[in-house]
Amino acid sequence: MADSDLIEFVDRSLSEETRAEFDRRVAEQAAELADALEEGRLDNPGFGLGIELELYAVDDGGELARLPRAVFEAPCNKELGVHNAELNTTPDPFDGDGLASQAEKLRRNLRETRRAARREGRELVLDAMWSVPPAEGTRSYLGDVRERDGVTIAENMSPSPRYVAIDNDILDRTGGSVPVSVPGADHEFPSILCESLTSSIQPHLQVPDAANFPQYYNVALAIAGPVLAVTTNSPLAPVDLYDPADPYALLDDTAHELRILVFEGSINDAWEKVRFPSRIESTGETVDALVDDHTCAPVLREWIDDGPRETFDERFWELDHKRGTYWRWVRAVAGGQPVGRGDERSLRIEFRPIPTQPTVADNVGVLALVAGAIRGLVAADHPVDSLPQDAAEGSFYSAVADGLDAELAWIDADGEPTTDSDVVYEELFAFARRGLREQGVSEGVIEEYVAPLESRWESRTSPSRWKLERVREGLDDGEDLETAVRGMAAEYVDRVTAETPFAEWT
Repeated sequence: MADSDLIEFVDRSLSEETRAEFDRRVAEQAAELADALEEGRLDNPGFGLGIELELYAVDDGGELARLPRAVFEAPCNKELGVHNAELNTTPDPFDGDGLASQAEKLRRNLRETRRAARREGRELVLDAMWSVPPAEGTRSYLGDVRERDGVTIAENMSPSPRYVAIDNDILDRTGGSVPVSVPGADHEFPSILCESLTSSIQPHLQVPDAANFPQYYNVALAIAGPVLAVTTNSPLAPVDLYDPADPYALLDDTAHELRILVFEGSINDAWEKVRFPSRIESTGETVDALVDDHTCAPVLREWIDDGPRETFDERFWELDHKRGTYWRWVRAVAGGQPVGRGDERSLRIEFRPIPTQPTVADNVGVLALVAGAIRGLVAADHPVDSLPQDAAEGSFYSAVADGLDAELAWIDADGEPTTDSDVVYEELFAFARRGLREQGVSEGVIEEYVAPLESRWESRTSPSRWKLERVREGLDDGEDLETAVRGMAAEYVDRVTAETPFAEWT
């Protein structure tokens, strides 16, 4: 898109007239959606599954690299950075066949996208944060912007008008810079492109009935910390952002999931939008929270499509657009692609705190664990759905900082509060298996996906811990930090592209 068109789009988006009309439509659509939820018009016959998976590209030297346009003719989507891609699956019923279908779709999409990337001299890496910078260096790459008529355009951001509008709305509220502050590195960047440091997966669970949705949602909040602790995968920022006097101290001090810190820090100077969500007592509260959230870079549907609003998605277009900047680590989504005998209407949980895992098998395992645990804990009427807000949130941020050493909070099956991680994980995996059985998944498939994640807890090994141990070994061998990180990253890429499941790495 030409600069003139981007500038016009951004100016329209950030005008007070657009914001007022957008907010009016959001309020009107939210009232209609709340009525539909109350009346059960978004209910469906069964549970459904879906997943989103983000990744990045490197060149043949293992350095971050831009993806040529031709790659996106494969079954993938553009993401914030020109080095990013996203894979999606169409939803399936939550049962054995549905889980197998999710795995096959993800493998097929990755295989075809990798083939397209390799034709362009690129390799796709399933990882949560790149630690080896591009050839020009991280600061130059993320800081490469141009200014046109008061609008900032990041050169290495996907040329999407929506991304540019979001970027400029945030920059207007932060004085023109965005911070990245993690242990050992504090920097300011002239664009939200710094968010493209991060990659995640998003398991989706369609819930059949709105009336019981709060219980499922609150269970999702309760398991967020324990699930994150066994999946952490971003303990290191790009190595050229560090200048440590003591590299060993840096490894000791870093958080296990820098991805959370980067995303929260890059947005929350403008508004506190990226955060752990609140418990709910009614499904309608999820709609109220969305309406009350700060509006960022509003867009009116007729700018994109001025046709009649006939489908569910079209009627609720502005509300759904606002949800795109409703950045909570767990969120509710009404509408979208339903599963089962429903029509266009559905209600699902998007579980967003999990970093991209090394292989398809690992990522589908997380989908099985999350969906199975939520289903199993609710089916058993397990009391963990009443875990207090501060306890669930504390567990989550302890997992961000300490990974498998996190102090987790839980309410056990007898209704007793506990911080004993052995109890937490014994119940998490047991009820995940129960939930998968409830949905007809065979014992063999359950063990295929759940046992490798359980073994991470038993062996106290996670992708983030593996990375830190490899770097520490390099330092022990006399390497400087950059050499040690590059060596770790090269080994990581080799294992990922060989599709060796993480459980076989140690």
